[in-house]
Amino acid sequence: MKIIIYGATEVGCLLATEFFEDHDITIIDKEENRTDEFNKLDISFIQGNASDLEVLKCADIKNADIFIACTGMDEINIVACLAAKRYGKIRTICFVSKEEYKNTLTYEKNDDFYTDVFIDYIIWPEELLTQEIFRIVTVAHALDVENFADGKARLLEYKVRENSPIVGKKIKDVGFTKNTLIVGITRCCQLFIPNGETEIEAEDKLIFMGTSHSLDILAGTFFHEKEYVKNVAIIGGGNVGLMLAKSLEAVKIKTKIIEKNLERCHCLAEELSNTLVINGDGTDLKLLDEEDIGSSDVVISVTNNDERNLLCSLLAKQLGVKRVIARVSKVLNIPLFEKVGIDIAISPKNSALNEVRNDLQENDVDILATVEQGQGEVLEIGVLPEFSGKKIMELRLPKHAIIGIIERKKTVIIPKGDVELHVGDVLIIFTKAEDAQDIKEFFKVN
Repeated sequence: MKIIIYGATEVGCLLATEFFEDHDITIIDKEENRTDEFNKLDISFIQGNASDLEVLKCADIKNADIFIACTGMDEINIVACLAAKRYGKIRTICFVSKEEYKNTLTYEKNDDFYTDVFIDYIIWPEELLTQEIFRIVTVAHALDVENFADGKARLLEYKVRENSPIVGKKIKDVGFTKNTLIVGITRCCQLFIPNGETEIEAEDKLIFMGTSHSLDILAGTFFHEKEYVKNVAIIGGGNVGLMLAKSLEAVKIKTKIIEKNLERCHCLAEELSNTLVINGDGTDLKLLDEEDIGSSDVVISVTNNDERNLLCSLLAKQLGVKRVIARVSKVLNIPLFEKVGIDIAISPKNSALNEVRNDLQENDVDILATVEQGQGEVLEIGVLPEFSGKKIMELRLPKHAIIGIIERKKTVIIPKGDVELHVGDVLIIFTKAEDAQDIKEFFKVN
């Protein structure tokens, strides 16, 4: 697939790094924006503005399949995508930073105003980040949460505490809840697929798949006891802070926002009905103490400054908050945040990368989710006639992978080795990202 990326930004670099091995990548931008990171990749670089039709011709736009605009300017991205649309049926993906652009430019094909000159896919990274944080917050102590099969099944990730009774036990001896499977373990920042003989260690991150009800029981049994998120403190009242507060209000979670800008506080107070808006600095330890931030179940720091988010998060930890989530603008800072004790460090750019990765997949093989900064992938694969009647234990998968869920009509099955596959079944498979392509190829028709 030929992909043209307009914008030698951090997002552009992430996209190029992710896809250059399997696709033909061309970057368009000014030469001064070209960094050493791009020089390390086997890609083409065209100097210029992608809104210029001549520059698009130089990039061989007529033979391109995907055009992605991810500069730091919304208007430039929009114009570039519309210019690319003049060259036929190329799929356009446009990054924006404002809600009004997302709402205005998002059309369904059955809309009265839809035409082929419109942009195919609008990505607003802050919205994706908000959705991801909300999923994590609403399940106590989870590091990651993904929903499948219309909410009937889930993926949950938990960290093993040092005093946990499962430390030192083999997976086969723990007795995890029925209708759940442990599909991955991250140890010392490296993800692997475990088996029954794998021994659980303190600080391991365990990744489970199963029915939603069974995972609730698992969480209550092994990772928290009847503990629910009841109150949340948000530091930073920007777009993400506001959207999060609205979502938390909708599920009746008590919420407060600390915002430094007084004018913005007035806007927040008008938009929110049941959220306490506090005008103050989230790095002020005295203020945090006075507002009893330490009693919050979760503190979320989502200002647009990494250093401020790190400091706010560390102060919240000092006050005794059990779970702290921090927004990280620079993806390379995520390991640093985690290393100093921040429970969850999450980047809007990573969220956007996951969306693009999903969008580029073939229609019959879809990536439902990625975990651990892209180390693991959850694949959705339909069962073809060649595999009908085969038991899972009879499959000779080319790489390590676990079939965690089978969707069969309107039911969800958490399979064991003796479960037979049927035509029309949808398999939800967990595997390492480096092995995903081999798993996809295995289930294709030869």
